[in-house]
Amino acid sequence: MTERNEQQSNTNPQREPLQRLGWNATFAQHLAAMKEVKGRVARVLSVRRKSFLVGDGENEWSCTVAGRFKQKGEKVFPVTGDWVLIDDTVINEVLPRKNTLSRGAAGTHGRQTGRPAREQAIAANIDTVFIVCGLDRDFNINRIERTLTLVFNCDLLPVIVLTKADLHESPESFSSEVKNIAFDVPVVLSSMHDDRGLNELESYLGSGQTIAMFGSSGVGKSTLANRLYGSDIQATQAVSISEDKGRHTTTKRELIHMPQGGMLMDSPGIREVSFFEAGTGVENAFPDIVALAELCRFSDCKHTHEPGCAVISALASGKLKRDRFESYHTMKSEMESLSKR
Repeated sequence: MTERNEQQSNTNPQREPLQRLGWNATFAQHLAAMKEVKGRVARVLSVRRKSFLVGDGENEWSCTVAGRFKQKGEKVFPVTGDWVLIDDTVINEVLPRKNTLSRGAAGTHGRQTGRPAREQAIAANIDTVFIVCGLDRDFNINRIERTLTLVFNCDLLPVIVLTKADLHESPESFSSEVKNIAFDVPVVLSSMHDDRGLNELESYLGSGQTIAMFGSSGVGKSTLANRLYGSDIQATQAVSISEDKGRHTTTKRELIHMPQGGMLMDSPGIREVSFFEAGTGVENAFPDIVALAELCRFSDCKHTHEPGCAVISALASGKLKRDRFESYHTMKSEMESLSKR
């Protein structure tokens, strides 16, 4: 047996424990294509301040990264959800990612170009993103549009989860409002006082699936995780009477193996939804405006004052709401600025 074959045999990435964490044929192909395999396969379950919690489906332990990761531009730094190669307690390599949920780091926008100074990678190798929004003061259609754009921009599948449905006699009105801007994206109503929406959400948590929750502080992500798990696995705090929402308690992004078979990542609240790279997120989040734009007389129509503009006509007739168009226009401009960097 060659040294490479011996290394792959020792790693044995196809065994069932790793598959419970989401290992599949795609990652196995990435491993097989590597020229050198150093160590065994594990998945990053959470990122701590100075270490990483990893697991192989049987055991979990704390690791650090090899020194070359700290050299600027040398290595892709591990994030929650990454598949890595580990030698004892040192991460040597990050396997190629299927995708990355990332944003422009808060407070790092370039003043002149609109470009964030750096990227914040939130999680890797995600199958579905639960965009969690509370039906309290957190509810904001423009923020949902922006988050949808971000998720689409990362080539990920979104599901919109509206929590705290018990706060309203007719929460379906909120659901309808979101469906009007979400089109084919699933919208699920959820409540901490009953099982509303749980069956639908559990369908995304099948074996081998990885779900990331994304939303503001206090929207009920940890409560939702507890409900889906069937017991309290994440700390929560009482709802503030003055603010109608719970205070933020989650301090790190952590993958949890769920009884349904999949992995669920709870995460700290996101205050600012900003973009790091240009992509097709706007087109995917605003298919109605894209369809209207195709009817404009001029292919390079800016939808401001041009004759024969189908978008302007839709705004005038009320078919298209102005705040939705302004949201589209703002994010389209941001993407154009990012594409010129």
